Amino acid sequence: MSGPGKDIVNFKALQLANEQRNAYGLRYNDYVRYRKHCANRTHRLRSTLKMTHGKGREFKRLPPLNTDTIRDGHLQLLLFEAERAWSYSQELLSLSMQPANESRASTLRHSATGRFRRAVNWSTQLLSHCQTLYASSRLSAEGLLQATIYTLIVNGRFLRYRDDFEDALVQLSVARGLLDDLAVAALTSRDQALATLFSDEISPEIRYSAHELGRAKAYDVDGIVAEIAPKHRNDIVEGCDALLGKLQSEGSAVKGESRKKLAELTWDGQPIPVRNPELVDVLLKVQDAEAKLDGQSQGNSGEMKPKGSGSKKGVAAYDAVLHTLSDAEEVARKLVEAQQLSGTTSGSSAPGNRDIQFLHAYIVYKLLSRRIQRDLLLVSALLSSQNSDNYGLHLASPTKSKQEPVDSRLYPAIVKLLDTALQSLNQMRTLSVVDDSPDLSSAVEARLTFTKARRCSYLARCYSPLRKYAEALTLIQHANIYIRETLATLSLSNNDPISLGQPAFFPLNTEAVHELENELAADGLQFKRDWFAYNGGSADADGKSYKKPLFFNIALNYAELDMDRLLERAGKQPAVPVSRAEPTIEKIEKKLPVKSAIEEVRPATPEPQAPARGGLSSLLGGWWGRS
Repeated sequence: MSGPGKDIVNFKALQLANEQRNAYGLRYNDYVRYRKHCANRTHRLRSTLKMTHGKGREFKRLPPLNTDTIRDGHLQLLLFEAERAWSYSQELLSLSMQPANESRASTLRHSATGRFRRAVNWSTQLLSHCQTLYASSRLSAEGLLQATIYTLIVNGRFLRYRDDFEDALVQLSVARGLLDDLAVAALTSRDQALATLFSDEISPEIRYSAHELGRAKAYDVDGIVAEIAPKHRNDIVEGCDALLGKLQSEGSAVKGESRKKLAELTWDGQPIPVRNPELVDVLLKVQDAEAKLDGQSQGNSGEMKPKGSGSKKGVAAYDAVLHTLSDAEEVARKLVEAQQLSGTTSGSSAPGNRDIQFLHAYIVYKLLSRRIQRDLLLVSALLSSQNSDNYGLHLASPTKSKQEPVDSRLYPAIVKLLDTALQSLNQMRTLSVVDDSPDLSSAVEARLTFTKARRCSYLARCYSPLRKYAEALTLIQHANIYIRETLATLSLSNNDPISLGQPAFFPLNTEAVHELENELAADGLQFKRDWFAYNGGSADADGKSYKKPLFFNIALNYAELDMDRLLERAGKQPAVPVSRAEPTIEKIEKKLPVKSAIEEVRPATPEPQAPARGGLSSLLGGWWGRS
């Protein structure tokens, strides 16, 4: 709070009201909680400002406020009194509509009207003090304009509640016109979103009032505001044109200062409006984190490497982006839930306008894309740590030779990272923004099957050291099926939104797919060779009990070897004529029975004798003789 005297009062009614409403119950239409919060806040402010009405039962009337002693706390007190009365009136109106309170519904509505009238009175006092401060140059034009808009909204809602639709339409239309001017002159994206938020809140009430008055185009809120606001602006708001001029001059005076502007969000070439100040805050943090990440990647891009490869800083740079995107997703999800619970929609009347649900899906898509990019970068970093060739964020590394040692933890870690990437791709495929775009849906599907093929490849390499070659070859077959699906999906569309997008978190082309296919073929051939060398390619035999046979012995056992034919084809010996071979055969036949006869009468083989003893025993045997 500012001190007493001629200090500048920094008070913005719309910003303060929006922050308190979202923080204390009105996000979910909990008027009871918000009313109690406003009551506690007014009690604290009165104690701080020494504006209590005495102690005990003795009531002490407060003196009127002096212009020189007004601080921003006094303006906050009037605002919370108005908010307290308004929330109490809405609470009583909701109670009167319940069937259990049907007998006393009229009493509740009468009490609600009194509380509503009291809210109008408090807001009028707030506007009066703001005009006095503005006249003494202690309040900015923006502060006075926000207080004016707040008073017009409360008064217009009260007139609509009293079924005075004509005056309510004028008050609300002027407030909507001032909000549009405030959004145009906003210096920050947050102020612009704040003005847009209140415009969306009162647009349905303008449409309802116009409908009750019998207007033909009651749905055209912008047209109604453009027709009514310029006519009654100067009558309702004192010095409105001069106030708007002062607002423009204040904006041009601080234009040179650094102001945080949110970059325009686009999807399919069309902008995505951000209509909530909370989302602007978190999206600004996302924008700053992405700018730091892009700056770091450009600084490390002296060589043709993926962003941050080979360094832990490159991987850790994604943590800030993922953290801010998670916060943005949480805020957007809460806003979607609040909209679904209240049963309201965006107040914008433009057909096909992108609402908070579309923005939530867009933020989730950004979060998943950055998460996939981080996982693929981790895969690349792990592969580069093993001195393997790095084909980029989406390519597989070549099969390591037998001479090069591989850490047993490498491939399981890569499989786990690819599992998280698959989870993100599956979640991305179910988003509404992906379903509505056929090209993007095909691109996501192609990357899903390609990642499955990579996962099968690395999982097969996990089975190979365990001598489970059957499982490894089965995974290679599955990977080949996924490769064919990827090629078929890529051929369906010539446009790839992911590779052409910014950032291109998962670039993919047919060359990369064919390269992975060749690596799968090489891995499969190596696994077959290792399997045959281990146990001959048997699924049941054990490698320890298996003895590899020599090829020459196998050939002699199962095939008759024609040496004459081999020598003839080798040119080492001329072919023997068939006529010469016949007498040789006859001689052999004649000798065979003689040989068999000799073998029949051959004497028995004598028993082998023990070998002669050598050394000292043989020498002494010559002296004593043989026994």
